[in-house]
Amino acid sequence: MASVNPIQLQKHLKGIDYPVDKENLIKHAKGHGADDKLISVLNQLPDKEFETPADVNKAVGKVD
Repeated sequence: MASVNPIQLQKHLKGIDYPVDKENLIKHAKGHGADDKLISVLNQLPDKEFETPADVNKAVGKVD
């Protein structure tokens, strides 16, 4: 799978309140125009709370 651009990832997560769980992360990204590829990657994240944008980027890097 091609890597997810961290800048684009954070663009789709702009305005989200941290900490955030996986379900709300995906819901927010969908509402902010994330494409199917990004949603697919987010769906593969562990079911946990993410404390910061860096936590999300790190988790996505492990999936990606």
